[in-house]
Amino acid sequence: MAKISIVKANVEIPIFNIKNRSLKSNFMNYTLGKKIKDFKGGNFSVMVLNNINLVLSDGDRVGIVGDNGAGKSTLLRLISGAYYPTSGLLDIKGSITSLINLSCGVDYEATGRENIFIRSALLGFKKKEVEFYLDKIIEFSELGKFIDMPFRTYSSGMQLRLLFSICIMVQPEILLMDEWLAIGDESFKIKAESYLRNLINETKIFVIASHSQEIIKNLCNRVIWIENGQIIMDESSEKVCDAYFK
Repeated sequence: MAKISIVKANVEIPIFNIKNRSLKSNFMNYTLGKKIKDFKGGNFSVMVLNNINLVLSDGDRVGIVGDNGAGKSTLLRLISGAYYPTSGLLDIKGSITSLINLSCGVDYEATGRENIFIRSALLGFKKKEVEFYLDKIIEFSELGKFIDMPFRTYSSGMQLRLLFSICIMVQPEILLMDEWLAIGDESFKIKAESYLRNLINETKIFVIASHSQEIIKNLCNRVIWIENGQIIMDESSEKVCDAYFK
């Protein structure tokens, strides 16, 4: 059983070296909904998530909506463990895979084959596991002989194809995405989307942040609307989409 439990969680991000910049501070307070507060010594922090209460369990397919800067990506990073709550509780049961930043850790001077091992290590896979999947990853990527060329020589489409193909090893209980992935040419895109949908079906908890009403309605049975770092609505996808998009 997979479960995500967040109780009264706040996330504050410190901003250093902006002493005596009162005009900028006032402007940022206005644009960020007065979420900036003083630290001792003249430094500042931004309250990016405020009093988050959330429980997700098996079968939840959750969309996160909100304007740019509302806190959608921060909430995903909190769930993934990239951020820890400044206060409050976070309890995660189940393995998590985040498809938020596919290019994290890539070495542009290394070959495609070498980057498979580098990126897989960051995802928590052991060398023997990568070796078992290696041929399947290369085949899925459709890179052929280019797999032993430096990553920097790849087109952007080839880079995304390889980075996505590494994800075929992933079999998480909790899957996180920041927007739907659009990868490669049309034929590869169809193959990648088919794989993603199968992966989502097998995942116990799925969470995606998106600006697309179509994606949210097609993939999610529950939607969270977040604004200024606070959850203002948590209902069925139909109810929240009707309120937010209309």
